[in-house]
Amino acid sequence: QLQLVESGGGLVQSGGSLRLSCVVSGFTLDDYAIGWFRQGPGKEREGVSCISTTYSVTYYVDSVKGRFAVSADNAKNTVYLQMDSLTPEDTGVYYCAAGENSAVAHPFFEDGYEAWGQGTRVTVSS
Repeated sequence: QLQLVESGGGLVQSGGSLRLSCVVSGFTLDDYAIGWFRQGPGKEREGVSCISTTYSVTYYVDSVKGRFAVSADNAKNTVYLQMDSLTPEDTGVYYCAAGENSAVAHPFFEDGYEAWGQGTRVTVSS
């Protein structure tokens, strides 16, 4: 059974940083890609980043390029999302999701992911 647990969310001032973690179990990061998604207040959920350690690729939505960095520690079965220069527009609930490595063909297509975490809330104050 694929399981993902996010942590690291919280309240931060604009310009600050947070690092989110996604601990996975029931599978290895060699076999699955991990996507990060977020849903802001009154907004639809959107893809933020994606990583495949098998293909050694990462993806970012334009709005976070240069500010966010995704990485993985296969030995710890953990994926990280380092978020810097945060703005109030980054506020939302952040989810990690697991999909087969083929998901990286469309990294922000939610149907490509088969398991989701419960989410961690990020609030950026102005």
